Amino acid sequence: MNTKTKEITMIGLMAAITCIAGPLSLPLPFSPVPISLTNLAVYFSVYLLGMKRGTVSYCVYLLLGLVGLPVFSAFTSGPAKLLGPTGGYLIGFVFMALICGWFVDRWDGKPAPCFIGMLVGTVVCYVFGTVWLAYQAKMSFGAALAAGVFPFIAGDIMKIALSLLVGMPVRVRVRKAALN
Repeated sequence: MNTKTKEITMIGLMAAITCIAGPLSLPLPFSPVPISLTNLAVYFSVYLLGMKRGTVSYCVYLLLGLVGLPVFSAFTSGPAKLLGPTGGYLIGFVFMALICGWFVDRWDGKPAPCFIGMLVGTVVCYVFGTVWLAYQAKMSFGAALAAGVFPFIAGDIMKIALSLLVGMPVRVRVRKAALN
């Protein structure tokens, strides 16, 4: 199998994992933003694939959802989801993948800088999501933070830690198998 085929296969595999994880969500009664596994899949994808391929993997997932496959939280899809209150987070994940992936590529095998990079990427995603949520739901920025960021911080830190704990040995094995 040539290198391009392996790259496309790994991008498709990680997009598929995101399609499986993304719809699994837990709605919160006080927020239009559900607890979702999408960011865990993005963290894991960029850890395994690096910045470029990990970001492409997420963009494939995003496009699949936009054309109607029910891969977004709660098995939703379509442009209305992107334009709805949580659309800023979906767009923010693109920038999160770029930032997280840049740190992973730059500090390969060093968990502390990768963890910091994933935190920075998450903060950028929070900014996109919070600004859009405030606009779309006609909330103050503070109210949007309370609904779309504060309840998620601890869980997102745990997702980052889990992606690093699982991602490090998987990345080593993927490289040994010459799949990446």
